[in-house]
Amino acid sequence: MMRTFSLLLLLVFFAGLRFDAEASTPPTLEQVRKLMGIPSSGSQRGQVDAIGFASTKAQMDAVFKAAGAPPPPELCGSAPPEGEANAAVAGVICPHDDYVYAGRVYRVVTPLVTAPLVIVVGVFHHYRQFDCRGLLVFEDYSTWRSPDGPISVSPLRNVLLEKLPSADYIVSDAMHDSEHSVEAIAYWIKHQNPKVEILPFLVPEMSPERMAESASALAKAVAEVTGEKKMQLGKDYQVVISADAVHYGADFDYTPFGEGGVEAYQRAVSQDLAIIEGPLKGTLKPETVFAIMNDPKHPDKRRVMWCGRFSVPFGLAFLKRLAEQSDLRLEARPAAYATSIGWPELKVGPDGPRRTAPSNLYHFVGYPGVVIDIAAARDK
Repeated sequence: MMRTFSLLLLLVFFAGLRFDAEASTPPTLEQVRKLMGIPSSGSQRGQVDAIGFASTKAQMDAVFKAAGAPPPPELCGSAPPEGEANAAVAGVICPHDDYVYAGRVYRVVTPLVTAPLVIVVGVFHHYRQFDCRGLLVFEDYSTWRSPDGPISVSPLRNVLLEKLPSADYIVSDAMHDSEHSVEAIAYWIKHQNPKVEILPFLVPEMSPERMAESASALAKAVAEVTGEKKMQLGKDYQVVISADAVHYGADFDYTPFGEGGVEAYQRAVSQDLAIIEGPLKGTLKPETVFAIMNDPKHPDKRRVMWCGRFSVPFGLAFLKRLAEQSDLRLEARPAAYATSIGWPELKVGPDGPRRTAPSNLYHFVGYPGVVIDIAAARDK
């Protein structure tokens, strides 16, 4: 009964935010917190989704174990052996959907995130409701709750913000409390690295020009802060970009291949794979990725229904500029792909996380897993 009530509460939360899109004022911190699965309190950020994501250690243990069982996701490329120190990995692209759907892809890419500091580039699904565009969104918490205990927010965040132009960012706990795209990934990283610290921010709608400018400013500030502490990209800190791939169905307002069915599913998957194995492979191409996902002249108009259509090109631009600051060359390689319908749901038991949305040939989501390697020092 309690789980049913919590699921209804979560659905009301998302429905409420969509309704507020018509309102003249954004949701307040109090309004957002009332609709969180586990509300934030004091200096600790709570949990938005306590249904689709694990909220206890037992649930996280069950999810992690189940995600490693067959069948594996479709592997688009080879990955280093799990458990090794991956100092050559600068970052990854990881999904953030329900664990029972996307867990197999989390399980491929998150073990490669081994650095003590992880910068998380989050999706801001509700930027319209908060009327937030063109600004990176940071939060002001000391810790984030997780199934495995509190996750510390890096004290470097405040040092970083002092170096960023004030016109480039906003600090809003309300915006972060409304968003699930960071917590979903942070819990997996914490499960594998208990001492990890995170530095999260959200990316709303941005023009390509604004994105390039903002990514450059952020990379410059991060390079200064980490350089002062002799921190190396790939070893001492890594970047995780949050993104789900195609969201197909009439309720997503995305049916370019028909209302649904087998052919629509196959074409949607082919489109995802063409992006993952095309512009997301090899040399980082943030401008190309942006133009594929968005109308450059009207960024609010999407060309493909990836919820990471701003986080992915921004994250790539950020990583590219970071690499330039350190005279490194980065290359991306596809590591995994799955969908909510193409693989069986994880078997996590009756007390484990559940789905928050249906999955069928008329409503499905894709999950990208991409690894960004430090290929070599740049040729000078």
